[in-house]
Amino acid sequence: MSKHLVIVESPAKGKTIEKYLGPEYQVMASYGHVRDLVPKEGAVDPEDGFRMRYDVIERSEKQIEAIAKALKKSDDLILATDPDREGEAISWHLYEVLRERGLLESRNVYRVVFHEITKKAIQEAIEQPRELAQPLIDAQQARRALDYLVGFNLSPLLWRKIKRGLSAGRVQSPALRMICERENEIEAFVPQEYWTLDAKAEREGQPFTARLTHLDGNKLNQFDLNSAELAHDAQGRLNEAANGELRVAKVEKKQRRRNPAAPFTTSTLQQEASRKLGFNASRTMRTAQQLYEGIDLGSGAEGLITYMRTDSVALAGEAIGEARGLIEERYGTDNLPDSPRQYKTKSKNAQEAHEAIRPTSVRRIPDEVRNRLTSDQARLYDLIWKRTVACQMIHATFDTVAADLVPGDSDHRFRATGSTLRHAGFIAVYQEGRDDSADDDEDKRLPEMAEGDTVALHEVTADQHFTEPPPRYTEASLVKTLEEYGIGRPSTYASIISTLQSREYVEMDGKRFIPTDTGRIVNSFLTQHFDRYVDYDFTANLEDELDAISRGEKDWVPVLEDFWGDFRDRVKEKEENVTRAEAVQSRELGTDPKSGRPVSVRLGRFGPIVQIGTKDDEEKPRFAGLLPGQKMDKITLEEALELFKLPRELGETPEGEPVMVNIGRFGPYVKYGAKYVSLGPDDDVWTIELPRALELVAEKKKKDAERFIKSFDEEGIQVLNGRYGPYVTDGNKNAKVPKETDPKSLTLEQCQELIANAPERKGRGRKGGKAAASKSGGTKKASTTRSTTSKSTASKSKSTGSKASTQKGTKSSGTKSTGSKASGSKASGSKASGSKSTGTKSSASGSGKSTGKATSKKSGGKAGSDGDSTEKSPSDETVTASGRGSD
Repeated sequence: MSKHLVIVESPAKGKTIEKYLGPEYQVMASYGHVRDLVPKEGAVDPEDGFRMRYDVIERSEKQIEAIAKALKKSDDLILATDPDREGEAISWHLYEVLRERGLLESRNVYRVVFHEITKKAIQEAIEQPRELAQPLIDAQQARRALDYLVGFNLSPLLWRKIKRGLSAGRVQSPALRMICERENEIEAFVPQEYWTLDAKAEREGQPFTARLTHLDGNKLNQFDLNSAELAHDAQGRLNEAANGELRVAKVEKKQRRRNPAAPFTTSTLQQEASRKLGFNASRTMRTAQQLYEGIDLGSGAEGLITYMRTDSVALAGEAIGEARGLIEERYGTDNLPDSPRQYKTKSKNAQEAHEAIRPTSVRRIPDEVRNRLTSDQARLYDLIWKRTVACQMIHATFDTVAADLVPGDSDHRFRATGSTLRHAGFIAVYQEGRDDSADDDEDKRLPEMAEGDTVALHEVTADQHFTEPPPRYTEASLVKTLEEYGIGRPSTYASIISTLQSREYVEMDGKRFIPTDTGRIVNSFLTQHFDRYVDYDFTANLEDELDAISRGEKDWVPVLEDFWGDFRDRVKEKEENVTRAEAVQSRELGTDPKSGRPVSVRLGRFGPIVQIGTKDDEEKPRFAGLLPGQKMDKITLEEALELFKLPRELGETPEGEPVMVNIGRFGPYVKYGAKYVSLGPDDDVWTIELPRALELVAEKKKKDAERFIKSFDEEGIQVLNGRYGPYVTDGNKNAKVPKETDPKSLTLEQCQELIANAPERKGRGRKGGKAAASKSGGTKKASTTRSTTSKSTASKSKSTGSKASTQKGTKSSGTKSTGSKASGSKASGSKASGSKSTGTKSSASGSGKSTGKATSKKSGGKAGSDGDSTEKSPSDETVTASGRGSD
């Protein structure tokens, strides 16, 4: 019987830790959160001190039972979840569930934290336990409450004023605003013409280029030469003054140093992995999680990096010492600075983690472990290792040269610049990725020149340029901007981005974000009617307040009260005073020449549509959906009218079936009678004619005939050849024909019996795979908890060797059984039951860190948090996702 039960978040981490602790310790996983808010409106009650009602997540029930069973055989419980506020909350939720079940009355409970999964770190953590940190718990509850209150109030408003299935989030919405505002800047941008003049020169056989900086003694500004006439006039004067030579008027030589970048935080790791490895934020965090939790290097799992959710750039003294030793051995003493480099964190909170992301040992060289890692793991570990080592190396040194060159005795002046690397320093190991706009002239050499020398001038070139609009955001630049504004926190960036994509508010053009029509309308509605709540400064200040709560400097309830009053009043006022017509923002395109009725474009129930006529006309309006790539703000009247030419009637089949072409949900198709066949990749729905359509129909009929064995038309039953052999179907269920049976000999009764005994067909999700249905469990007990009610673990804590100290006197008030029925949804993406909210079905669930990626039934309808835990909303559609909630 193990004396100590240790709880971590994931089984992978648990296996690594159990190896370090020995037989007296049993390590089990919680699989992320075990409780979440009950899946209905009222889960957070602002009228009762923001009392929060929690319920065990359905998928966690089995694991809680396993933990409870193991706890009965143990002397004490050691909570060892992650060292951030959400990890603290996960421990607290589990503690509360076990306490309510009476399993902690005779057992000690300890909280331990560690920032790397190494034997030394784990053993030190066990010897230095502490109490559950109520400020961290309060901060996480406050964040969860805010996200819930925003989601469950704004999202239904969007459904009523714009269309169903939309959502708004406290952090997601400002991020969407950034992307939309950048697109507005791009569309409003007016290019400006300007010209540059360069001297193509040569000295002692070495060609180089110099840029014109002064004309007639006046320093040139960017737009001084803004036409071909001005540029070519200056070009002629310069050539005339030079007469084939330039005089060296001045030479400046300097040394420039570049220091290495600080070690990685979560944000900078996401940015650099995007720039250098092409990873999105989710892929980066998933891979970093694997490296942190442990990789089997041959003698058991080892944690290869420190905790990957951090704002800190500080490194432990031990880590710095090890890095300096490696640098001296591997790269020489001339690459080692006299004293260690110390990096200070700008963030006030530093995500409650005390170190940057670094290897647990820099002695673990990337090439030596590569064959034990996946490609993603190896590439990310290599990036982290190099950045960590480089940050403790000496600066890089460059020799820079600038020469002023004058044509003849004129007042014109060119300048040539060059830079050569004198000592590589840290660049020998690692150099930080640059933004697209970075202008780097390193290792651009100039010939030796001295004042008074002359150089040969081959020609003066004049080049036309136009200013360019600001670039669209990439994942890296969006994360960087969010961090600069103080919006969200490192562990939320991946979920913010995935939420914007799953809601279909943004789409990707290469690696850059473009807002969709839906995204722009939602943003326009929010910036017009909820400007304060998508304001960057307001959102950042609220993050600061949450951080202050986590540090114990503020109480969480007053923070929520300050937010809720104005927000509630704003929602109510907009419900009453904003009409659907002005929120949807239709745009008049012109007049239909055939009917004389107005043509407009607007957002319909299923997406952007063009409409001919109005609801007030005697004749009903006609509608047509926009094609892929068409935008509401760009479509013209002519393009809109083309959409009404579909479906096109082409004629008939030889059997007299009508033939037409149209575009459906899955692309362009030919319809013949009541059947369909997709167009080929080279077919155009606008130009295809009857002969080609009949070819497609004939091919389809041939394939159908090859599949067909026999049918019982009155019963709607067919016997067909399938991919895996013959089968019987009634359109709802499929039944495989036994191998010993000739499918042609089957009778109606035999077919009906096979179908009756066949399993139900599994439903298919619309976007990412199958969504298996799960039935709601029985009635569960929901906990109602105030932030101030739970003094989680006792006030006493002391070390007793390797065993964590006793904590007694634990109590929690304000919890009660509500008897309400609720269930969470499984991590596999299964549908979960819920209760009604604002007249529609709602549901909620959580999701564990290590459950893998889940699928969604539809990418709309999530009214809750910006995090990547599953949130049920006032919708009949369920969305699930893997991972922890927002942190």
